[in-house]
Amino acid sequence: MTLIGFKVANETIEWSRIRDLWKVADAGDAFDIGWNFDHVLPIRAELDEPCLESWTMLAALAEATSRVRLGCMVGAAPYRAPALLAKMAATVDITSGGRLELGLGAGWHVAEARAYNLHLPRSLGERFDVLDETLKIVISLMTNDRTDFAGKHFTIKDAPFEPKGPQRPPPITIGGTGPTRTLRAVARFADWWNLPGWEPAAYAESCDILAAHCEAAGRDPSEIRRSTAVSVTEHSSVDQIADEIGALIAAGIDQPIAYIQPPFHTAQLERAAAAVAELGVDHL
Repeated sequence: MTLIGFKVANETIEWSRIRDLWKVADAGDAFDIGWNFDHVLPIRAELDEPCLESWTMLAALAEATSRVRLGCMVGAAPYRAPALLAKMAATVDITSGGRLELGLGAGWHVAEARAYNLHLPRSLGERFDVLDETLKIVISLMTNDRTDFAGKHFTIKDAPFEPKGPQRPPPITIGGTGPTRTLRAVARFADWWNLPGWEPAAYAESCDILAAHCEAAGRDPSEIRRSTAVSVTEHSSVDQIADEIGALIAAGIDQPIAYIQPPFHTAQLERAAAAVAELGVDHL
């Protein structure tokens, strides 16, 4: 049977409903990865609407579930010092029994950064410099006994790192389609590449650009798995969801993600699971 991911954004939703959705997904056999997002203010609602924090939620979800993998799609690298981020990730990997997926990106939500005085460089290039340095430090800390790193933004000197998680490091997901910096980072660091939107012609063009970056990095682009989202609303039918998932799989997407939209009913997740059963093929 096809396995897909699911995503529940942690805005305008109470914790109990998020927990219920994850428990439903964990109890079934249609989903293998669940995602939240890394924002502290809403992105599709008024800024004074509720928005829960992503990493503390992942820690709680690690205890609330036992099977599905879990991660943030995707974390804003500039918001957290790399060593602290690595420690958070290793801790969640440990508490989940090695189920963490480490999603990272350059960050973009200027309004939340200003409201909470979060570090988010104005220059897009500088944000990607931070992302690259963060990835290098996190990978080194989770892999080596000691880490030394001297970059433009961060310096790490003879830093130990224990305990390491079961995964050293966890699989890394980078989201976005920026041709210069995002896809280069995917080629250098990522196990997964997530497309924030789906348009076949744009996808084909991005694949060509990614292949060129992989060649420069000495890497086979087939090593990098691809994911993107299918929006599941309260009106989405099983057949509609199955058609969209099937089209993505046919186009070479390794992991369609059922993105559950408000009002976040468990029935929406159950219809996505029924769509997976309707497809009835294992592509993973």
